[in-house]
Amino acid sequence: MRKGIHPAYGPVVFRDRAAGHAFLTRSTMTSDKTLEWEDGHTYPVVDVEISDVSHPFYTGTARVLDTAGRVERFERRFGKRGGA
Repeated sequence: MRKGIHPAYGPVVFRDRAAGHAFLTRSTMTSDKTLEWEDGHTYPVVDVEISDVSHPFYTGTARVLDTAGRVERFERRFGKRGGA
């Protein structure tokens, strides 16, 4: 790799604000905020709104839409239209 053209790559803590979960990984992202991690070192912390801990897809709370049921309910409420 050429010197001086790549951003600094180092350890960063990502903290999920919705679930209060944090994990340490490596990234090119930086932050002015810091956090003392479990190993005693201080790392920059990046707050994220959602992660695998709080996302409905990963937690199993995602809703599956029943489109056929929705169409039938609409037809019951407003009636089927006759042919042209």
